[in-house]
Amino acid sequence: MKTISTITLLFILAACSGGKDKYDATGTFETTEVVVSAEASGKLLYMNVEEGMKLQVGQTVGMVDTVQLYLKKLQLEANARSVKGQRPDIRKQIAATQEQIKQAERERDRIKRLLDADAANRKQLDDAESMLQVLRKQLVAQNSTLQNSDQSLSWQSSSVDIQVAQVNDQLTKCRVCAPIEGTVLAQYAEAGEFVAPGTPLFRLGNMEQMYLRVYITSEQLADVRLGQIVKVVADYGGGQQREYEGSVTWIADTSEFTPKNILTKDERANLVYAVKVAVRNDGMLKIGMYGGIVLP
Repeated sequence: MKTISTITLLFILAACSGGKDKYDATGTFETTEVVVSAEASGKLLYMNVEEGMKLQVGQTVGMVDTVQLYLKKLQLEANARSVKGQRPDIRKQIAATQEQIKQAERERDRIKRLLDADAANRKQLDDAESMLQVLRKQLVAQNSTLQNSDQSLSWQSSSVDIQVAQVNDQLTKCRVCAPIEGTVLAQYAEAGEFVAPGTPLFRLGNMEQMYLRVYITSEQLADVRLGQIVKVVADYGGGQQREYEGSVTWIADTSEFTPKNILTKDERANLVYAVKVAVRNDGMLKIGMYGGIVLP
């Protein structure tokens, strides 16, 4: 009789544990997804991605035609060399005028000595001084003109250098690279297709780190906090389940109406709060799979 009572008690406990209140909240698994789009316009030369392929950060998987951009770069580099070749050598170009000034100074000094010896007149000295002043003004004007020309050519050279940098940036954007480490979830473009900036190429997801988005009632909100460790149960269907350890990484600051496909601990609740629980994937979790959490 005692054995029968024990068996009955165990049956009742098992029935209760398999009820709808087994989980404190339920939801579906998701992950961080990134849609990689083209950043350049042109023909897609190759696209080395397949659904299920794992990619590393920065891995190059495709290339957009770069011929026209490369030719433009060559043209700009030629223009840059031409501009640099036009820059004046100020020291050489003013050397002749400086030599004339030195000669005029020697001539003035010579006439001044002759004037002191009464071998020259005052007008000759004034003419020499006047010639010297003219040459000095010519040097100032010539130096100013050459410096302005050099400055203008420097600005032109800087402008061309900026254009070359822009083309280099565009050439870099012709390479299709993985922005994050993850698994290719979907492919949208094939080699040979024409793409434009913003054209989706493939979707990438981090399958190593999954998130279970669940919804809790306002009564449960006080029992959930960021960083809290909770038990996550993945439901594979057919009674197959698997337990994981999860960490609460996000709690919504506003409530929303309960999604139709979500069951909460209190099914009559109209307003719930979304919660994301991070779970390390062992390879069994899939996007869209149902799961639940059990609060400690």
